[in-house]
Amino acid sequence: MKTTATQELDKLTQKYEALGQEITPYLEGLYHSNFLTYWDYIHLDTLLTLQIPKTHFPDEKIFIMYHQITELYFGLVLLELEQLQVIPKPSVSEICKRISRIIGYFKNLTGSFDVMVNGMDPEQFLKFRLALLPASGFQSVQYRKIEFRIAELPQLIHSEIRNQNTSIPATLSEQFDLLYWKFGNLDLKTGQKTLTLKMFEEKYNQELLALATEMKGKTIWAMVNALPEEERNNQTLINLLKQLDLFANVFWSLSHYKSAVKYLHKDLEDIQATGGTNWQKFLPPRFQRIQFFPECWTKTEIEEWGKGWVMELFNQQVEQFWKTT
Repeated sequence: MKTTATQELDKLTQKYEALGQEITPYLEGLYHSNFLTYWDYIHLDTLLTLQIPKTHFPDEKIFIMYHQITELYFGLVLLELEQLQVIPKPSVSEICKRISRIIGYFKNLTGSFDVMVNGMDPEQFLKFRLALLPASGFQSVQYRKIEFRIAELPQLIHSEIRNQNTSIPATLSEQFDLLYWKFGNLDLKTGQKTLTLKMFEEKYNQELLALATEMKGKTIWAMVNALPEEERNNQTLINLLKQLDLFANVFWSLSHYKSAVKYLHKDLEDIQATGGTNWQKFLPPRFQRIQFFPECWTKTEIEEWGKGWVMELFNQQVEQFWKTT
C-alpha cells in the first residue's frame, strides 16, 4: 500500500506531466526554497513603512492608518461583489452569503470609526489637516466602485434631480455627471467644482465610466430583480438587502458626519472639510436619500430616510455590534 507521501507525489507528478513538465527540477527547487514566514507573506516590513505623515503631529499617523484600514475593508467588499458577479445565475443562498459578508465588513467599519475619532487630539487634527489639502476621503475610488457594482447609475443620481418631474438622461455619461457625490464637492463660495473633485475626475472618470458600462444590467440590484418572484420575495434576502442599504447608505455616512461635527463645527462657525467640500450637505444621508434597493422600503421610510427613526436604529446597531464582538 502506498503511503500518503507517495500518493501526494504521484498527484504532483501527474499534474506536471499534464503540463509537459518534468517534476524533478521543481522538487529540487522546493528543497532549496526557504520556509514561508508570516512577516514575509503579508509583507509586514513594507506595510509598516506606508504611513508617511506630512507633519510632525503624532496623531496624523492614526489618521493615515485608519484610512488605510478602511481601504482594505473596501477591497474585501469588492472581492465579494466581484466573485458574486462572475456567477451566471447565482442562487438566493449564494447572494445571501455574499451580502452577509459585505454587511459584516460595513459593521466593522461603522463600529470602529469611533476608534479614530476618539483616538485623535482635536487640536492636532485641526492643524495637521491643513497640510493635507486638497486631499479628501471623498477621493476613495474603491467606494465608488462598490456603489457602481451594487446599484444602477440612475439610483445614484442626486435626490433633487431624481425627484424632479423631468426624465433621467438616457446615456451613462450624462447620468455620470449627475451623481450625488459630485454635488457634495462644489466650492462653498463659488458653486464650482473643487480642486478635489477635478483631480478625482481627471484620474478616475474614464475608469469609472468603463465600470458603469460593464455593470449595466449586471449590478446586484439587477441580479436580485432578475430572480423569480418567489425567490425575490425571500424574507432573509430582503432583510439582508435592507441591512446593506442601511450600513452603506446611512450608518457609514452618519459615522463620518458625527466625526465631522466633532472636529469641524465650532459654535456658529463651520469649518470647511479638506478640499473645501460641503460636508454639511454631502454627509447627512437625509439629503442624499440613496437606496440601493428602494423596492425593499416603504414610501414613508424613503421620505424619512436618515432622520430620527434611522438615527435611533443606528445607535442600537452599533451598541449591539460591540456587545457581540
